[in-house]
Amino acid sequence: MSTTPAPPRASLLLLAYLGFVSLGLPDSLLGVGWPSIRTDFGVPTEAVGLLLTAGTVGYLTSSVLAGFTLARVGVGALLAGSTLLASLALTGYALSPGLTLLVCCALLLGLGSGAVDSGLNAYAAGAFGPRHMNWLHAFFGLGVAIGPLIMTAVLSAGLSWRWGYGIVAAAQLALATAFALTVRAWRQRAPAPVGQAGAASAVEPAGTAGTSPDRMPAVPIWTTLRLPAVWSGALAFALYVAIEVGAGLWAFLLLTEGRGLGAAAAGGCVSAYWGSLFVGRVVQGVVAERLGTAQVLRASLIGMAAGAALIAVPGPGVLAVLGLVVVGFAAAPVFPLLTLGTADRVGAAHADRAIGLQVGASGIGAALVPGGLGVLISHTSVDALGPALLVLALALIALYEWGARRASGQTSGPVRPVVDGR
Repeated sequence: MSTTPAPPRASLLLLAYLGFVSLGLPDSLLGVGWPSIRTDFGVPTEAVGLLLTAGTVGYLTSSVLAGFTLARVGVGALLAGSTLLASLALTGYALSPGLTLLVCCALLLGLGSGAVDSGLNAYAAGAFGPRHMNWLHAFFGLGVAIGPLIMTAVLSAGLSWRWGYGIVAAAQLALATAFALTVRAWRQRAPAPVGQAGAASAVEPAGTAGTSPDRMPAVPIWTTLRLPAVWSGALAFALYVAIEVGAGLWAFLLLTEGRGLGAAAAGGCVSAYWGSLFVGRVVQGVVAERLGTAQVLRASLIGMAAGAALIAVPGPGVLAVLGLVVVGFAAAPVFPLLTLGTADRVGAAHADRAIGLQVGASGIGAALVPGGLGVLISHTSVDALGPALLVLALALIALYEWGARRASGQTSGPVRPVVDGR
């Protein structure tokens, strides 16, 4: 039975957009700030792997727990507390006297970010349609585009990298206050229209269409964990985010040490990479509604491989910058469309848990692979980044096609790939 949703409250929609911006800001500070941080602390390039690993442990823990406890805690309280924790962690970054404390702060930042990511994605998947879902993730891209600009401006002004983290910590504190003031309002979640992922789906149990997380019928945890679609989707998340974060983290080093660009120009180009993610999600949010998820995802994955190939080709800096922009624009719709389709793949009763697991898996991919790239770069050269990204992009295409063939062999109706991308 079709359900007509009430329009989302403007205040909550605005906070959701700002929440996605806040998620992106800390992620992109490290790429520009790390050369200064490693110099101040006297540590090698690959030491960034310690920060990424600590952040991943926190991110994975909180995102998975958030997926399983969201109905008990409530979205608003989860967002308020987790954003406050992220603000405190970023303050610790700004005041840290050495790498050890910085690693501890990375763990806290991961705990806060993972819970916010899971909470916002779970809420949005049930409350918004494809266009808003893509645009919300576009604002994550806006956040990661602003982050390098903040750090570049701070360093260009002759200030310490600590000021960059302090500025973002203050922004997170303001957002935590806004979440705390709207805790009750987040409990009211209107369902997305039937036919849009995240609302009623063909695989969800009868009577659960449009059910809010606070009223979702309880199902055993192991029932969720036994679903193959949960784990195939999680693997795709991990591999996709490894490419996205790996390109953003090491692009500054590639452009400065590998292609001879100045620090200010390289910082602007890193922002252009993240900015292309923002623009791509704004544009492709509309395209995905018209062309369909499968076509858009397949084209996006091919585009990511093409962009990685441009980065891998030795040549002037402009070629690498072009490759970065192509990767960012092509990758834009993959994460939001995969998240939006979670209920279609696993059923509405499992969706919040599956989203938590997928977000946790993305955290693993965001830390282990980029950290491994740092080790590779340290032992070879920064020019190894392009070929490594190309291999990862080709592996993701193979994973997508395997999932599509598997789904085709298991269904007699319209084909819906088990793995949608990212």
